[in-house]
Amino acid sequence: MIESSLPPVMEIQQVSPAHTRTPSGTSMETANTMEQTSRGVQTHSRSTSTASDSSYASDTSVSPLVVREKRESYQSVWSDIEAQKHEIDDFSRKRFGFVRYTVLTVYRRLFSLAFIGNAIAFIVLMTKGTAPLDLVNASAVNLAVCGLCRHPLVINALFLTFGSVPRSTPMRLRRLACKIFHLGGVHSGTGVASCVWYIGFAALYTYHFEASPASIAVLVLVWFVLLLLLAIIAVAHPAFRIKRHDYFELTHRFSNWAILALFWVLIFLLANEEPSMSTFLVNLPAFWILILLTVATIHPWLLLRRVPVKAEPLSAHAVRLHFSHATVRFGQGISVARHPLADWHSFASFTDQFDTPDTKFSCLVSKAGDWTRKAIADPPTHLWKRGVPTYGFGYVFRMFERIIVVTTGSGIGPCLSFIEDARRPAMRVVWQTKSPLKTYGQRTLDLVNRMDADPVVIDTSVSGRVDMLPIVLKLYKDFDAQAVCVISNPHMTRSLVYGLETRGIAAYGPIFDS
Repeated sequence: MIESSLPPVMEIQQVSPAHTRTPSGTSMETANTMEQTSRGVQTHSRSTSTASDSSYASDTSVSPLVVREKRESYQSVWSDIEAQKHEIDDFSRKRFGFVRYTVLTVYRRLFSLAFIGNAIAFIVLMTKGTAPLDLVNASAVNLAVCGLCRHPLVINALFLTFGSVPRSTPMRLRRLACKIFHLGGVHSGTGVASCVWYIGFAALYTYHFEASPASIAVLVLVWFVLLLLLAIIAVAHPAFRIKRHDYFELTHRFSNWAILALFWVLIFLLANEEPSMSTFLVNLPAFWILILLTVATIHPWLLLRRVPVKAEPLSAHAVRLHFSHATVRFGQGISVARHPLADWHSFASFTDQFDTPDTKFSCLVSKAGDWTRKAIADPPTHLWKRGVPTYGFGYVFRMFERIIVVTTGSGIGPCLSFIEDARRPAMRVVWQTKSPLKTYGQRTLDLVNRMDADPVVIDTSVSGRVDMLPIVLKLYKDFDAQAVCVISNPHMTRSLVYGLETRGIAAYGPIFDS
């Protein structure tokens, strides 16, 4: 924004991709008219209230408006919202909402279904008596499900399937299909279950152990694999994973590879004790599952490439990374790293066709850790990528007609993916961030304008952080929305999604294991 010696003000932006400006008198007159129609809800001026379909998102005929108000006026806006809270928040609360949306989340329900089902089967088999190899097979089946839940091709197939649910489908079914990003519950549930089955195998093998050179080698391998499985589960706990993400990543990856290699050795050692090795292997389900897991593990790394990156510094807090090695579609993201064996980071992507056609897509990176800080201070010229672009959280919103997009800070990056989709829902955008123009640049604001011609932009450098729930509830009513998409930091996402879901509103936000 233009530097000024005036007291702190509320800066309101509505920008057009053409970067044209209208006379200030016209802008203020228009803004005053808009304020009368939306006072107490929006921190920006409205030029229209007819955003009934997605076509308005790409309108480039709207002239930019810049409105400045004193802090006192800004605070009065939020006072009006406080006064209207009872009128705005007249949604009935869900019975047992706290339990349903905190303790019994879809992620936990999927985890429980996968784990408890296996636990019951384990208890039944151990009670009736079973052979050690049956436990190996059961462990292998769970490992296969666990691993495939994280394979890019499987993830893409699931998102394409669930995301293709027609908009004419009953709302209840669409709301359920949207929960596909909770698939991590199956991943973790079967992962822990595989360890339980393997513990049973290790216990039985040790109980029936008869010393010989081959059996001693098998026994050592059995317990070493078990230690690796326990290490993977331990570092995957959210408390450790959040605080020591790099250690989690390295332990998870290399322990998985080690288990895969040791399982091959273990199976062949067991087969060597049989009269016919080939017959034993062909009739052992774990052998075929091991082949599948090996192929699935190797596949993404066969696509490992070092690709050029064009960095566009936006500010001391953000950089936009442009890529040309592939074409991405709406809702897809990529994994990149400076070193191919460590420190991989996933970013949502969005098309460059509207403002930088010399590249294909880009990712918005803001300061949030060591890797991102380095990317901003020392922008990369090349990065490693692996696998294929993968669909993520945002793709499921295609099944709704009208949505509210709520984000903070660099969360606007994943949201920008919506601008590419021809079938995107009509939407309103609420973006709370510090100094949006200064931090993310005019071109980012232009792209936001393509999603919503009247985005609600809350500049926290002026207002401080505000409670976004009343604003979202008001927009949800006025816009007659069907769902709310929330992309923010974990605490804000959980809080806002919980507040909306307990009011019966379909609200979704990425979880730690999306």
